[in-house]
Amino acid sequence: MIQNDAFLRALRRQPTDYTPIWLMRQAGRYLPEYNKTRATAGSFMKLAMTPELATEVTLQPLARFPLDAAILFSDILTVPDAMGLGLSFAAGEGPKFARKTDNEQAISALAVPDMNRLRYVFDAVTTIKKALNGHVPLIGFSGSPFTLACYMIEGGSSEGFPNVRKLAYARPDLMKQLIHINAQAVAAYLNEQIAAGVDAVMIFDTWGGLLSSVAYQNLSLDTMKEVLARLNANAAGEKVPTILFTKGGGQWLDGMANSGADALGLDWTVDIAQARQRFGGKVALQGNLDPLVLLTDEKTVAREADTIIHAAGVQPGHVFNLGHGIVPQTPPENVAVLVETVHRVSREMRLE
Repeated sequence: MIQNDAFLRALRRQPTDYTPIWLMRQAGRYLPEYNKTRATAGSFMKLAMTPELATEVTLQPLARFPLDAAILFSDILTVPDAMGLGLSFAAGEGPKFARKTDNEQAISALAVPDMNRLRYVFDAVTTIKKALNGHVPLIGFSGSPFTLACYMIEGGSSEGFPNVRKLAYARPDLMKQLIHINAQAVAAYLNEQIAAGVDAVMIFDTWGGLLSSVAYQNLSLDTMKEVLARLNANAAGEKVPTILFTKGGGQWLDGMANSGADALGLDWTVDIAQARQRFGGKVALQGNLDPLVLLTDEKTVAREADTIIHAAGVQPGHVFNLGHGIVPQTPPENVAVLVETVHRVSREMRLE
């Protein structure tokens, strides 16, 4: 039994006493204790691949703030790393792969990885669940098949991912081949997380917003629907709630709402009041504060949080979150104000 199940209830569009909140990248560089643990580990990959340390950093934000969910500390690129692409993170830089998959030979050589190569992730889930001791739910996650392909083709982060978009136009057959492999791998990966005990799963489609409408449907949304359709029930035979998030995808919410996901993540460009009116009877909605609001001051943070809470209303099915990941420069004090404001204002609204 989970003591605080407000997050799961919201995903199922069931009534809650207040609006639950968690934050994308809530365990990260904005916390001094995280930086200390990472320094002890020696590298990001060692931190992520050591279940005890991954557990430690997963729990760090919950020790500071009364958040309503924990999220597994890992990275979306563990899956292509397990495919043999050689993932590394340099201090202060983004991810890099030793090998790219930007041509027919490289893509044809890919295969769904042996999930035992990702055993450290599933061991971390088990360890985190034990440490949480039923306090709050644990969220598992993966990158979307398309977003993984972006990094695999470019060999790391890129401004606008031009090589990805060129390949999608020039060789759609190769792009679909790569994304199909990724979809199979992501489904297997999430199913192993479910078997290990996560209480919900989220698919991060960080770069789907780069695509044209037709390409988004064919290369991103359809493959995420494929993943969702492949997910297993948990050990109790229950469906695990799912969240789908496409950054920059507000124009495609109709298709996303029919994807089979239980909830949709919204970035800050979406009018949450309108989205709740249109889709609140079909899916839960998660979001959608601009992460840069947390770089301002406590008064501004409280005001902007209040605005979103009132726009979302008290209809069941809202999880408060950022519109993307928390940035490293964020003062922890502002996060404390955000969490307190969301809980307090949403409770007050339910009593009106």
